[in-house]
Amino acid sequence: MAECSTKAILLARHGETDDNIPPIRVQGFTDTPLNDTGRRQAAELAERLARESIASLWSSDLSRARETAEIVGERIGLVPRLDSRLREANRGRWEGRRFIDIEREEPELYAAWRRAGDSFRFPGGESLHEQMDRVLECLRDVDATGELPALVVCHGGSIRVVLCSRDPRGLAAFHDFEVPNVAVVHL
Repeated sequence: MAECSTKAILLARHGETDDNIPPIRVQGFTDTPLNDTGRRQAAELAERLARESIASLWSSDLSRARETAEIVGERIGLVPRLDSRLREANRGRWEGRRFIDIEREEPELYAAWRRAGDSFRFPGGESLHEQMDRVLECLRDVDATGELPALVVCHGGSIRVVLCSRDPRGLAAFHDFEVPNVAVVHL
């Protein structure tokens, strides 16, 4: 796979949704909107990034990321380009369920999730490796535009798989990365 020279790409996680509040619900491809706190967080992110010289703005097409990007874009004068490859993992039949319930009702699958790694697949959904491949493909395309630095607004899992692609432990390091709402990772 061709390497992406992401030196000028900033990854930002979307603002808070009601499903991000403990007990956390699995969102995945579920299109959950920002809550009022998430909108305030997005406005604060916009102020933080107003000092950067962002040349292009990209976003997952899911509303929680899209709305975050729109709020930032309004402040920095850019319209987000939507790309579904930046979505969170398709988490299959776990979507909409609380993690605490999954841990109690499906302890073996939950333990496999906590180990992550190349072989983990969400039941009825995609693998972390498939998510990593599509997100990295998108970032290579963003890089190829030459419109850098670029801000890419996406999801915690999408940012984690990118970080795992640069870690010698690979996807086994997935849960070692903390990516809170509106965190920014400079690549």
